[in-house]
Amino acid sequence: MPRFGSLLLSLILTFTVAVPAVAQWKWKDKDGRTQYSDIPPPSGVKDSDILQRPSAARRATTEVAPVAASAAPAGERPATAPTAAKVDPELEARRKKTEELELAKKKEEEQKIAAARKENCSQARSYMKTLDEGIRISRTNANGEREVLDDAGREAEVKRTQTAINSNCK
Repeated sequence: MPRFGSLLLSLILTFTVAVPAVAQWKWKDKDGRTQYSDIPPPSGVKDSDILQRPSAARRATTEVAPVAASAAPAGERPATAPTAAKVDPELEARRKKTEELELAKKKEEEQKIAAARKENCSQARSYMKTLDEGIRISRTNANGEREVLDDAGREAEVKRTQTAINSNCK
């Protein structure tokens, strides 16, 4: 199941990133060369020299043009004001959904880390209590033999356990 979730998230991110690449402008410059860009051509380029516009730009220019022409006094050429790029609602919804998924995943990861720290803190404090009470502690070494901690070993365990408490019990 976690693989499916990560696969789904990567697919969403791939499509979200790939969609803006489609919005391309294509125009002929003053030397007759074809130019491609993701930003509109310079203001000196004639409207007839623009060969391709993003679909959102077509709607924006057709909606703005009549208003600008009627607002200009007779005999004067209307100034072309840069129009704010319209945001595709579907793209915006995908972006928000991706952000929400990332935020939820981050929050879940933080909760897991906090729970692990709490458990480690509890275990370290319990072990420190055992060390402080002077109870005899034995371990099994690499050869499978039972060893009892001496004073030097106990002191090393106290230091190691205190370090664990300091890092996990915040």
